[in-house]
Amino acid sequence: MDDRANTIAGWALAGGIAALGLSILSGEYFKAERPEKMGYVVEGVEEEGDAGAAAAADKPIAFYLASADPAKGADVFKKCAACHNAANGGPNALGPNLWGVLGEGVGQGAHGFAFSDALKSKGGTWDWQNLSDWLKSPKAFAPGTKMTFAGLSKPEDRANVIAYLNQQSNSPRPMPAVPAEAAAPAAEGGAADNAAAPAEGSNEAAPAK
Repeated sequence: MDDRANTIAGWALAGGIAALGLSILSGEYFKAERPEKMGYVVEGVEEEGDAGAAAAADKPIAFYLASADPAKGADVFKKCAACHNAANGGPNALGPNLWGVLGEGVGQGAHGFAFSDALKSKGGTWDWQNLSDWLKSPKAFAPGTKMTFAGLSKPEDRANVIAYLNQQSNSPRPMPAVPAEAAAPAAEGGAADNAAAPAEGSNEAAPAK
């Protein structure tokens, strides 16, 4: 009886060892290496994110200013409130008071703030484009500036903030129209739609909104 039990136990142990060995060997044989780049490459097709970023980068800030929302700009400006205020007669803080900033000389200011030499030597005025470039990356706009804010990468955010700052003034400026090169494709598309559709009512074009 003991010999029979030992024989059965031996065969069971041998079977277990064999199964473990086969499992290890099959795992090594069929081992799959992770590819360096996931997915398939389709030649001639750009990634959507890269294409979208490039398209956004090509549009001038006036394109976004034409539809900017000062109320949204006030929300984005909260990121700046630790260092700035834009109240009429408000004090300078870590950064200058920004009331009436549009049209001021770059690095000059009307409120007695001590600007860095890097910004004072920049020249020009705070127009739409300069403000956009500054808000996008202060360090790129004026290397050596004391401004530590990383910047606003989204052009919509920059346009909304500029629209908000434009209102913080005794004489807000008219917002710029969409540049001709940006408006032309939309106009062409509209003309094609109008040609394809039957005329309704007046032939006059609807005013831009």
